[in-house]
Amino acid sequence: MAGKRLALLAVALLAGCGRDHAKAIAADSTDRDLQRPSVDANASFNDAPHKAPAKSTAKVAAKPATKAPAKVGAATLAKGTAISAKFDDGISSRTHKAGQKLTGTVSSDVKDRSGHVVIPAGSKVHLTIAAIHESENKGDKTGKLVLTPTAVVIRGHTYPLSGSAIALDRTLKDRKTNAGDLAKVGIGAGAGALLGTAVTGGSTKGAVIGGVAGAAVGTQRAIQTQARDVVVPAHSRLKVTLTTPFRRAV
Repeated sequence: MAGKRLALLAVALLAGCGRDHAKAIAADSTDRDLQRPSVDANASFNDAPHKAPAKSTAKVAAKPATKAPAKVGAATLAKGTAISAKFDDGISSRTHKAGQKLTGTVSSDVKDRSGHVVIPAGSKVHLTIAAIHESENKGDKTGKLVLTPTAVVIRGHTYPLSGSAIALDRTLKDRKTNAGDLAKVGIGAGAGALLGTAVTGGSTKGAVIGGVAGAAVGTQRAIQTQARDVVVPAHSRLKVTLTTPFRRAV
């Protein structure tokens, strides 16, 4: 009997120990679950697909294209084109000689047939006095003045120029009586006196009368043959006419 009781007691103890062990495991499992962070099953995962590195969209700067050299053109004025200008200084046959250089200033733009300005106003015309001479008698109304244009300077560049030039405002100016004019009067008086003496048979009265008459003739001759200078005022009008086409680079 005593042996059975001991056996039952041992079984009971073993059973109790088993239940305690199971409770401890359960409690430990609960504690472990409580310590784990809660997870939201609906939360999306941050698992992004692997993306390949984006290709650079920046374009390599293209090299500037080499510009072709600009073509050099030419502006042309036809033969016979007139250039209006003004003399920079005055001219006189009393002071100027053939071969001297002159200048004039272009007074208005000179354009080609298309309306393009070829010689702008303000350009300088260069001329040479080819010939100059005073008027030798009253019948000579102009005297002599021949001008030859040689070049035109446009914005610092010199271009040859072929043509004729005319001073539009030239005049004749009487010179003051000189020794030559007085000599003409004296010659006339002397010739008149000789003629008067011969006519009156050598009388003094005839010589005086002849001398007076001769002096009058000499004076008239001096007046008729008195030199008159060709004069061109400063800043007066100058006209240049091309005798060959004029070309300049543009």
